Amino acid sequence: MAKNKTTETQNSVTDFINAVENEVKKNDAFELLKIMQEITGFEPKMWGPSIIGFGSYHYKYESGHEGDAPLAGFSPRKTAMTVYFYLPEEKREELLSKLGKHTSSKACIYIKKLADIDIEILKKIILLSIQYTQKLYPSK
Repeated sequence: MAKNKTTETQNSVTDFINAVENEVKKNDAFELLKIMQEITGFEPKMWGPSIIGFGSYHYKYESGHEGDAPLAGFSPRKTAMTVYFYLPEEKREELLSKLGKHTSSKACIYIKKLADIDIEILKKIILLSIQYTQKLYPSK
C-alpha cells in the first residue's frame, strides 16, 4: 500500500504564508487562516509542503486505502487560492452558484482573490464540508 504524501508536519504555517510572494494572496491567506480557525476551532497545521489544514479525520476506502486528512484546508497556490471541500451533491451546485467568481473541481474551489467571492457563502461551504466529512468518517 502506498504511503500518503500529505501528512501533518511541524513546519510553521506563518512562515509558509509569509513566503507567498503575491501580497494580495498573502493577505488573503492570513484572512482565510482566521476564518477557518474560527469555524473549526482548530489550530492550523501544515500538511505536506503546501496545505494548511485544520483538525483531522481518518478515512478508509473500500479499496483498503486509508489515512488521515485535514477536516478543512487551503493552499495559497501561485495561480489561485485553493480551498478543499467535500459536499453532498444536492448542496454543492446550489452553494457554488452563489459563491462568486471562482472555478472548481470535485474537491477544490479555486479563488483568485477573496474580494471576488461572498465570504459568508464560503464560510457555509467550509462548515457543511466539515459536517459532511465527519458524518461519512465518524471518529471512533
